[in-house]
Amino acid sequence: MLAVACLAVALSAGCTGGDKGSAGAERTTAAGSTESPDPSENPPSPSPTTQRAEHVEGETVTKAPQVVDGKVLAAVADARGGQVLPLGGLRSGPVSIAVNCQGKGTLTVELRPVGLSFPLECVAGEVSSTYNQIALKNPRTDAVVQVTASSGVRWALSVGQ
Repeated sequence: MLAVACLAVALSAGCTGGDKGSAGAERTTAAGSTESPDPSENPPSPSPTTQRAEHVEGETVTKAPQVVDGKVLAAVADARGGQVLPLGGLRSGPVSIAVNCQGKGTLTVELRPVGLSFPLECVAGEVSSTYNQIALKNPRTDAVVQVTASSGVRWALSVGQ
Protein backbone atom coordinates (compact mmCIF):
# COMPACT_ATOMS: atom_id res chain seq x y z
CA MET A 1 0.00 0.00 0.00
CA LEU A 2 2.83 2.38 0.87
CA ALA A 3 4.59 1.59 -2.41
CA VAL A 4 1.42 2.53 -4.28
CA ALA A 5 1.19 5.78 -2.29
CA CYS A 6 4.84 6.59 -3.00
CA LEU A 7 4.35 5.82 -6.69
CA ALA A 8 1.36 8.18 -6.78
CA VAL A 9 3.50 10.84 -5.16
CA ALA A 10 6.35 10.15 -7.56
CA LEU A 11 4.16 10.60 -10.60
CA SER A 12 3.07 14.07 -9.50
CA ALA A 13 6.47 15.37 -8.34
CA GLY A 14 9.04 17.24 -10.35
CA CYS A 15 12.61 18.24 -9.79
CA THR A 16 15.47 20.09 -11.34
CA GLY A 17 18.96 18.79 -11.56
CA GLY A 18 22.34 19.58 -12.85
CA ASP A 19 25.80 18.21 -12.35
CA LYS A 20 28.06 20.86 -10.83
CA GLY A 21 31.11 18.60 -10.76
CA SER A 22 31.75 16.40 -13.74
CA ALA A 23 29.52 15.86 -16.74
CA GLY A 24 27.79 12.52 -16.60
CA ALA A 25 24.99 12.73 -14.06
CA GLU A 26 21.95 11.22 -15.63
CA ARG A 27 18.76 12.73 -14.28
CA THR A 28 15.65 10.63 -13.89
CA THR A 29 12.47 12.51 -13.18
CA ALA A 30 9.97 11.02 -10.79
CA ALA A 31 7.84 9.93 -13.75
CA GLY A 32 10.75 7.86 -15.04
CA SER A 33 12.07 9.81 -18.03
CA THR A 34 15.84 10.16 -18.23
CA GLU A 35 17.88 13.17 -19.30
CA SER A 36 21.62 13.17 -19.97
CA PRO A 37 23.55 16.44 -19.97
CA ASP A 38 25.58 17.36 -23.03
CA PRO A 39 29.21 16.80 -21.99
CA SER A 40 30.41 19.51 -24.38
CA GLU A 41 28.77 22.29 -22.37
CA ASN A 42 28.64 23.23 -18.73
CA PRO A 43 25.17 22.55 -17.38
CA PRO A 44 23.35 25.58 -16.02
CA SER A 45 22.78 25.88 -12.30
CA PRO A 46 19.52 24.24 -11.35
CA SER A 47 16.67 26.63 -10.85
CA PRO A 48 13.81 25.72 -8.56
CA THR A 49 10.43 25.12 -10.09
CA THR A 50 7.15 25.01 -8.26
CA GLN A 51 5.75 21.54 -8.04
CA ARG A 52 2.32 20.38 -7.03
CA ALA A 53 2.39 18.79 -3.61
CA GLU A 54 0.58 15.52 -3.18
CA HIS A 55 -1.49 14.92 -0.05
CA VAL A 56 -1.29 11.22 0.73
CA GLU A 57 -3.51 9.85 3.48
CA GLY A 58 -1.52 8.41 6.37
CA GLU A 59 1.72 10.35 5.74
CA THR A 60 3.19 12.21 8.70
CA VAL A 61 6.09 14.46 9.67
CA THR A 62 6.58 12.71 13.02
CA LYS A 63 8.45 9.80 11.40
CA ALA A 64 10.77 9.65 8.40
CA PRO A 65 9.11 8.57 5.14
CA GLN A 66 10.13 5.31 3.49
CA VAL A 67 12.19 5.17 0.31
CA VAL A 68 10.96 2.70 -2.29
CA ASP A 69 14.34 1.25 -3.34
CA GLY A 70 17.71 0.92 -1.68
CA LYS A 71 19.17 1.37 1.77
CA VAL A 72 18.39 4.48 3.85
CA LEU A 73 21.48 6.71 4.02
CA ALA A 74 19.93 9.46 6.17
CA ALA A 75 16.57 10.03 7.82
CA VAL A 76 15.10 12.90 9.85
CA ALA A 77 11.71 13.20 11.52
CA ASP A 78 9.79 16.08 13.11
CA ALA A 79 12.35 18.71 12.06
CA ARG A 80 12.03 22.50 11.78
CA GLY A 81 14.23 25.02 10.03
CA GLY A 82 17.27 24.13 7.97
CA GLN A 83 19.63 21.20 8.30
CA VAL A 84 22.60 19.76 6.43
CA LEU A 85 22.67 15.95 6.37
CA PRO A 86 26.04 14.35 5.50
CA LEU A 87 25.61 11.27 3.29
CA GLY A 88 29.27 10.36 2.78
CA GLY A 89 30.01 8.87 -0.63
CA LEU A 90 27.38 8.03 -3.22
CA ARG A 91 27.94 5.23 -5.70
CA SER A 92 26.68 5.34 -9.27
CA GLY A 93 23.01 4.42 -9.58
CA PRO A 94 19.73 5.83 -8.28
CA VAL A 95 19.50 8.14 -5.27
CA SER A 96 15.99 8.67 -3.84
CA ILE A 97 14.72 11.48 -1.62
CA ALA A 98 11.31 11.25 0.09
CA VAL A 99 9.98 14.35 1.88
CA ASN A 100 6.89 15.13 3.96
CA CYS A 101 6.09 18.61 5.26
CA GLN A 102 3.31 20.37 7.14
CA GLY A 103 2.69 24.05 7.86
CA LYS A 104 2.41 27.08 5.64
CA GLY A 105 5.59 27.78 3.69
CA THR A 106 8.21 26.39 1.36
CA LEU A 107 10.76 23.67 1.90
CA THR A 108 13.74 23.33 -0.49
CA VAL A 109 15.95 20.26 -0.78
CA GLU A 110 19.37 20.28 -2.47
CA LEU A 111 21.62 17.27 -3.08
CA ARG A 112 25.23 18.44 -3.32
CA PRO A 113 27.58 18.17 -5.20
CA VAL A 114 25.16 16.62 -7.70
CA GLY A 115 23.09 19.80 -8.14
CA LEU A 116 19.63 18.25 -7.71
CA SER A 117 17.33 20.85 -6.15
CA PHE A 118 13.57 20.95 -5.68
CA PRO A 119 11.04 22.96 -3.66
CA LEU A 120 7.94 21.66 -1.91
CA GLU A 121 5.05 23.96 -1.05
CA CYS A 122 3.77 23.01 2.39
CA VAL A 123 0.22 23.55 3.60
CA ALA A 124 -1.11 24.24 7.09
CA GLY A 125 -3.18 21.38 8.46
CA GLU A 126 -2.13 18.83 5.79
CA VAL A 127 0.95 16.75 5.07
CA SER A 128 2.45 17.43 1.64
CA SER A 129 4.67 14.71 0.17
CA THR A 130 7.08 14.30 -2.71
CA TYR A 131 9.46 11.61 -3.91
CA ASN A 132 12.34 12.43 -6.28
CA GLN A 133 15.04 10.23 -7.73
CA ILE A 134 18.20 10.89 -9.72
CA ALA A 135 20.39 8.27 -11.45
CA LEU A 136 24.10 8.99 -11.07
CA LYS A 137 26.49 7.76 -13.77
CA ASN A 138 29.53 8.53 -11.60
CA PRO A 139 30.14 8.11 -7.86
CA ARG A 140 30.37 11.24 -5.68
CA THR A 141 32.36 11.76 -2.51
CA ASP A 142 31.29 13.86 0.47
CA ALA A 143 27.66 14.23 -0.63
CA VAL A 144 25.21 16.16 1.55
CA VAL A 145 21.52 16.99 1.52
CA GLN A 146 20.71 20.55 2.52
CA VAL A 147 17.17 21.35 3.61
CA THR A 148 15.93 24.93 3.91
CA ALA A 149 12.46 25.48 5.36
CA SER A 150 10.23 28.39 6.31
CA SER A 151 9.91 28.92 10.07
CA GLY A 152 6.35 27.56 10.30
CA VAL A 153 7.14 24.29 8.48
CA ARG A 154 7.69 20.90 10.13
CA TRP A 155 9.22 18.21 7.96
CA ALA A 156 10.56 14.66 7.67
CA LEU A 157 12.95 13.31 5.03
CA SER A 158 14.67 10.10 3.97
CA VAL A 159 17.49 9.60 1.47
CA GLY A 160 18.17 6.17 0.03
CA GLN A 161 20.48 4.46 -2.41
